[in-house]
Amino acid sequence: MSAHDEHAHDSHGHDDLGIHATFKGYMTGFVLAVILTVIAFWLVMGHVFDKSSTAAVFILGLAAVQIVVHMIYFLHMNTKSEGGWNMLALVFTIVLVVITLSGSIWIMFHLNNNMMPVLDPSNLP
Repeated sequence: MSAHDEHAHDSHGHDDLGIHATFKGYMTGFVLAVILTVIAFWLVMGHVFDKSSTAAVFILGLAAVQIVVHMIYFLHMNTKSEGGWNMLALVFTIVLVVITLSGSIWIMFHLNNNMMPVLDPSNLP
């Protein structure tokens, strides 16, 4: 058996461009995810912000950061894996989610404004 055959046999189809999972990498991701979750929990339970909309914006920001942590440390996504197709699929998914969520929120806001009756305190019994 030649040196080339041994190298081909030992590689098992793994490329060097992907991220290899390590215990340290998983623990780093886990600790970051726990910290982000604890911060979000503290924001809500500690009533840190007077307005709930401000708290919601901060929690959505923390959620976005946590999604990135999960993608990097647990899903091992980067710009080099799968020839960049993972990142392209991610960008397409994000665009679709943003369009769907913003459209849904826009529709619900306008339905709430246009369909809910306006209560006049002078007409109440």
